[in-house]
Order: sequence, then C-alpha cells, then structure tokens
Amino acid sequence: MRINSTFDPMDNFVVSARKYRPTTFNDVVGQLSITSTLKNAIKNKHLAQAFLFCGPRGVGKTTCARILAKTINCLNLGEDTEPCNQCESCTSFNNSHSFNIHELDAASNNSVDDIRSLIDQVRFAPQVGKFSIYIIDEVHMLSQAAFNAFLKTLEEPPPHAIFILATTERHKILPTILSRCQIFDFNRISIDDIAKHLEYVAKSENIQADSDALHIIAQKADGAMRDSLSMFDQLVSFAGNHLTYKAVIDNLNILDYDYYFKIVDSIIGKKIPDSLLLFDEILRNGFDGHQFITGLGTHLRNLMVCLDPETLKLLEVGQNIKEKYLNQSQLCNARYILACLEITNRADSAYRTSKNQRLTVELALMQLCSYGAGGEQVSTTEKKN
Repeated sequence: MRINSTFDPMDNFVVSARKYRPTTFNDVVGQLSITSTLKNAIKNKHLAQAFLFCGPRGVGKTTCARILAKTINCLNLGEDTEPCNQCESCTSFNNSHSFNIHELDAASNNSVDDIRSLIDQVRFAPQVGKFSIYIIDEVHMLSQAAFNAFLKTLEEPPPHAIFILATTERHKILPTILSRCQIFDFNRISIDDIAKHLEYVAKSENIQADSDALHIIAQKADGAMRDSLSMFDQLVSFAGNHLTYKAVIDNLNILDYDYYFKIVDSIIGKKIPDSLLLFDEILRNGFDGHQFITGLGTHLRNLMVCLDPETLKLLEVGQNIKEKYLNQSQLCNARYILACLEITNRADSAYRTSKNQRLTVELALMQLCSYGAGGEQVSTTEKKN
C-alpha cells in the first residue's frame, strides 16, 4: 500500500488561543493592575513564595503564572521587567523543556501521592536560574488529604521554591491555604478589550472582520478571552476570510439587533399587529421567547444609557449599531423607557412559571404598545424633552 507523504498544511494549524497566547506581561489583555503589581514585585525583589490566581475561565490566570515563572528566572531582564527570550532559561521555557518550571494539573493529579511526589521534588535546587517554580492549575480539585499534605511545604518552602496556584473556585480552597498565599483576583475582560484583541488577531491573519461582528463575539464570550478566540476560529471556518455581522449572528444563533429596533419602533408607534407578527417571525426562526424578552429588556436599557452623554460609554456595541441606538433614543424620554422596562421585567419574571409562555410575551408586547392610554400617553413634544 502506498502512503501519501505529501505535507498537509492543515497539520500545521494552531488555534488562535495558543498562537496568540501572551508571552510577556505587556501582552496580557485586561489585567493591567495585576501585571503591574507582579512586575513591581520582581523589580523590587519582593516576591512572595506562594501566589494564588483566582478568577473565571479564560481570563489569563495560567498564562500570567507562566509569564511570572519565566520572568522570575530570566537571566537578562529588560528595563521594563520583561523576559529577554534569549537567555538559557527563557529559551528552554519557550521550547517547553525547562527544568526549573514545573506544571501540575490538579484536576487529574489530586491525590496525596501526587502531592508527596511534588514535595520530594521541591527539595532539589534549580539547575538553571534562581528559583524552582511550581504551577498548580485548578488547585481547588486537590483532595482534603492532599491539601493537608501540602500545607507544611507551602508554609515553609525552601528558599529556592515558589508556588503559583490557579483556580476558578476560590471558595473550595482551605482557609489555611489561602492565608499562606498572595491572592490576585482576575476580572472578566471587558467587551471593548476583547474586541480590540480580536481585531489585532484578524489583521495578523489577513482576515477582514466587521467591527460589529467582533463586538458580538466579545459579548458572547462573557469576559473570557480564550472563549472569544475559539469562537473566532469557528466563525472563520464558517465564513472564510471575510467575517461579517450576519455570519456571526447566524453561526452563534444570536437574535439580530434589527428585530429589537423594529419592535421598539412598533411600540413607539403603538402598532400591536406589527409587534406580534415580528415576535411570531422570531419564534419561527427558532429563538426562545424568554431569550427575546430578556434581549428586549437589554435593548431598552441601552436606549436609556444613550439619553445621557455621561452614560454613553456603558454602551458596549460596534459603531454602526451605536448610531442606531442613538437615533432611536431620540424618540423616547427616560420616564417612557423606565415604564417599558418595568413591563419587560414583569414578563421576564413571569415567563418560567407561566403555563402559556407565548401569551406572556405577547401580553407584554400589547401592554408596551398600549402604554399611555387613559391620559398617560407621552406626547411627541415630551418625548423630545
């Protein structure tokens, strides 16, 4: 049998989450206060012997742990306290065969024997660099006995040992472990920061991506950079080298903003039939009624923040969609939007327990379109004011 030895370019594909993983503190997105503190600690030689990095998935905990470990052992640190990537310690780390930086996945190595093996290893001084650094990921997965076995070493480690623990569930870690660590809480990354990083990745990969499309991906990622990059790869596979807003909402099953703009136009125009027909179209397209009513509440909230230039920065959408929000917000005043928000909030609360969920949403739409009956109607002049 003949074996085809021709090189396949697909074998060389690296997912964006790995290809664009930060290698220096300056590359880390959205965690400036943490990276600045760590750099100052290295510069001033005020390093703790145990760190605990907490936060949601995909926000840079393990990445920062690796950068910290690499920077601590760099033999030629730059003036900006960044690793040189040229010394023996840096090159061995970059090539994944460092002898003084060790990683343990506590999700699959959580027994007492695993920790005892680690403790035995801690006794040996590093071959290259000043410190032996131990990164324990998902440390909350350690068993109670493993935590107890680890406690004494964590409290009084050898001078050459530094521990960096990472977890998504800080509350599961023993208080005695927490008290022995410097704790850093990683925040969810903002939508704007994720969108900017995705724009950089798109340009690096020669992919034309619409700003609105990248903001949708950033919103869907819910503050996790790794999730956003995974979605980006998936969407590029779906849409090719031109990533459009429509391709993103189709692939990620997201309800188009245009539906909400049309619904609010129907509400302002008091057109009950139009709003009901639009809702029916949304249901026929496979979307859930609860998803629609919560999305409508978000849309009304966005209109509210558009009413004041001070709160406009809270609107985390692309530029084209922002213009639509600004235009539609001119048709409403704050009292009108607040009354509409109360109606959608009641429908949101009643939806799960309702026996006729479609009617719950339709009733809310009819109430929204009928708001102002009996002398309470907001006049055109009042809306503009």
